[in-house]
Amino acid sequence: MKRLELARYIDHTLLKPDATPAQVEQLCAEAREHHFASVCVNPTYVPLVSNLLAGSDVKVCTVVGFPLGATATAAKVYETEIAIAQGAHEIDMVLAIGRLKAGQFDAVRSDIGVLAAVCRAHDALLKVILETALLTDEEKEIACRLAREANAHFVKTSTGFAKGGATVADIALMRRVVGPEMGVKASGGVSSYEKALAMIEAGATRIGASSSIAIVMGAPA
Repeated sequence: MKRLELARYIDHTLLKPDATPAQVEQLCAEAREHHFASVCVNPTYVPLVSNLLAGSDVKVCTVVGFPLGATATAAKVYETEIAIAQGAHEIDMVLAIGRLKAGQFDAVRSDIGVLAAVCRAHDALLKVILETALLTDEEKEIACRLAREANAHFVKTSTGFAKGGATVADIALMRRVVGPEMGVKASGGVSSYEKALAMIEAGATRIGASSSIAIVMGAPA
């Protein structure tokens, strides 16, 4: 896969708690240069990123209920509405992990569905982070079905803050459950061209990475 084609799969990501405005500015400059799909940052930097990426082909992505998924649905909605108003095109939400593990599937579906409705009303994409490292395969399947039923656009593996990240097996499982209609995002530990290509071959349509430049520079020009 050529560099430019691969770059369009990648959300160029910086979600560290100590990320500075200068680092975010550099992230945006790199995204413009390489034509990544989006820049993914914490909500406080959405206005800055929206301004820096104006007129480019790079989308603005941010996170909601991050990284635990344990905030109230109303709080997630408010975060989402603010982010979209400030220029975000894509929202990566963390589902209510504890409620999923407790079998409270209606609550999880509702949590996702409310945010999906907000995003769709504003032509924004909603990606649902499952945090696969904390789930059994059965729970991963259920989470994917709930996200699909709730009208989300994507399912995503990880926040990068749990004990593990994306695996080829998880991507294959997620793709099998959601079918061809939804996006699947591999995030967490994807740090090389070879790993990114393996994720794409398993069914990923988006890659979340902080090592984006190393990934694309490993691809054929």
